[in-house]
Amino acid sequence: MRVLLEARPGAGKTTAAVRLAERLRTAGVPLAGFVTEEMRERGVRVGFRIETFAGERGVLAHVDLPGPPRVGKYGVDLEAFERVALPALEQPAGGAAVIDELGKMELSSGRFREAVGSLLEARVPVIATVHAFRHPFTDGLKQRSGVELIRLSRANRDELPGMLAERLGA
Repeated sequence: MRVLLEARPGAGKTTAAVRLAERLRTAGVPLAGFVTEEMRERGVRVGFRIETFAGERGVLAHVDLPGPPRVGKYGVDLEAFERVALPALEQPAGGAAVIDELGKMELSSGRFREAVGSLLEARVPVIATVHAFRHPFTDGLKQRSGVELIRLSRANRDELPGMLAERLGA
């Protein structure tokens, strides 16, 4: 099972990934991967944090980081991202991988793109959230044989985690 959940910002990609991971964990499914979450100060988004399912955390991007690379107003900390994300993508025996997200910041890392490609070749179910914007890497994934693209929307975001968990036998 190779599923990409595609949506624009704010549609609920992270919420769907977190809910799916919770369902899988409750069912005892070993998990690889991570989720990203906003960092806010006084109600204003100032960056993004990555957290693995093993509890490792790091800053992905922040307005105070110089970069490069820069994505919008955020400097991306590739070293911190790779230190946390790459080990989190190791294949879980008898498990699944949930990745939130394959976005512009994360895709700034060539090593991350390679790890995602390897994971998609492995014998492990992969569910990843992906931005709706064009990018050569994600455009290629969306066209890849054996990859199912599901458009996530406010209308289906609440039911998708349960449906995907059931498809995984959880």
